Amino acid sequence: MRLGNIIYEEREMEDARLELKAEADRLLYLGPNLTLRRCTVVVRVPASKLFIRSATFIDCNIELKQELKRFSWTGAALRGCRFMGRMVGCDFGAWPGQGKGWEHGAVEGCDFSEARLDLCRFQSCDPRTLLLPRWPCFTILDPLGRGRELTSVSWPGSFSPVTLEGPYKELPTTVALSFYAPAEAKRCGTTEEELKAAIRRFDFIVH
Repeated sequence: MRLGNIIYEEREMEDARLELKAEADRLLYLGPNLTLRRCTVVVRVPASKLFIRSATFIDCNIELKQELKRFSWTGAALRGCRFMGRMVGCDFGAWPGQGKGWEHGAVEGCDFSEARLDLCRFQSCDPRTLLLPRWPCFTILDPLGRGRELTSVSWPGSFSPVTLEGPYKELPTTVALSFYAPAEAKRCGTTEEELKAAIRRFDFIVH
């Protein structure tokens, strides 16, 4: 670990404001054994410079000031938190074997209604406790359990709601998948309107 990195560990913080900024080659570490209560956490750093391990966030506001891509929140226990901002390819919850401190991972009672989630996954949690973002975001609940139902019908463009076979098949721990319709429509060669019409067929897709 380089000297000069910013490390928050082995402490409890309440009603504080943390500004996480990218500074030259400095990395930011949250945890281990960090607890934040009713804090505002402002993230202005790319995923490559942010590391979370065995940290607990309770009733915190987490504000993403730049798009956070391919980041794992699975080293964090997130309880009653509110997220704002854009995330792509992020994971939440307990993901067994994924990095150090995965057993600490949790997400419950959190509010994502003001977040933009695309290609994000929720692991080993109860999504019924979460306030998920609405259209143009949409979230497939229980993708594996509903897999046969989802793949038994046609979808617009090349959109595939769930992968049941092969090296990229869904993890058994994945309980929900979130997408951002404008981005998905562009990737799959379809339109937002066609996607919305297709997902309306299922009551287990939140939109």
